[in-house]
Amino acid sequence: MDPLRRAFLRLLVPALCLLAAAAGCAAPAPPVDGRVRRAVADWAAAPPARLAGIPLEGWAYEVTSVRQDGSRAFARAELRYRLAGYDTAPAGSAREVELARDPGADGGTAWRVTADRPAPGAPPQLWDQGEVAVVRGAHSLVLGVGQSPQTLSGLAAEADRAVPAVSAAWPRPWAGRVVVLVPGTLEAMAALLGRPADAYRGMGAVTTGATGGGPAPADRVVVNPEGYAQLSQAGRQIVLTHETTHVATRTATTARTPQWLSEGFADWAAYRQGPLGPAQAAPALARSVRRGDLPAALPDDGAFAFGGDQEAMARAYEGAWLACRLVADRWGDAALVRLYEDAGRAPLPTALGQALGTDPAALTKAWREELRTELG
Repeated sequence: MDPLRRAFLRLLVPALCLLAAAAGCAAPAPPVDGRVRRAVADWAAAPPARLAGIPLEGWAYEVTSVRQDGSRAFARAELRYRLAGYDTAPAGSAREVELARDPGADGGTAWRVTADRPAPGAPPQLWDQGEVAVVRGAHSLVLGVGQSPQTLSGLAAEADRAVPAVSAAWPRPWAGRVVVLVPGTLEAMAALLGRPADAYRGMGAVTTGATGGGPAPADRVVVNPEGYAQLSQAGRQIVLTHETTHVATRTATTARTPQWLSEGFADWAAYRQGPLGPAQAAPALARSVRRGDLPAALPDDGAFAFGGDQEAMARAYEGAWLACRLVADRWGDAALVRLYEDAGRAPLPTALGQALGTDPAALTKAWREELRTELG
């Protein structure tokens, strides 16, 4: 660099510094992104007071992006938490945290959280729908919004009876406990699950959680308060036992597992100690068989889709139950459990050969004969 240019730069730099000082910006402010992240972390150091009764642990927000809009900022974050004593790994929820500039702190560069809500397009958490009441059972944790203490206590008692019944049907290691969520309305239930309300109309409850052969920390039984209220005491116990079976068998359930086996096994666990016979427990399928409409094959996965023909879906569930009942009666309870495990790891023909020494065609033929005999 020539001497003239060097001298010019020596004069220019001090001049710029003086101008910056005069403008009140001698040192740049910390980036908004970092300050917002710190504000969210400080705010999330303890769960909000409205969640005080829920046994939470590991509560933390991981901010993934920050957008500033004047004096407001919006942070996209992933909430992680566990229900102490129930979840084996953190559950997750996509959130949007809103912040406002705090004019009284750090010269107006600090931020404070003003709102926390589901991220756009993400389902809410139960506590987003109102104050959560908590009832602990011997084997259950029931969380409800807009429900009476008697309703929640009754659900805890039913869940406590379901857990040992499931353990008797599924003699494999599992948590031996269940979390039940009870929203205020059918519409609130559907919102928790991110589906239209019509998909669950008439249903008593569903189970959330991913399949894949590994632990699913966020398995929850979500009750439809309107459908559940219409059930008899026996019907409620069957529904809770069915859904709890899905929780217990989750680690053995994969994308390979046929729906007829998954749903049929859950119904088999729910009905196996009860007094109802096939004609009473499978009325929709019985009507069909008596009309001469005997199913040609075991129900395919699409027959169990929510929101479809309710009568057809009832026939699918009933047929699946009777298929699992047939396997248990003919080959034994242990063989049915082994079939469930094998079907999650191998194609169904292979699983049937390993567990029962039969094939799909032979099983289907035996099942159709059973329907004709029991329901015809």
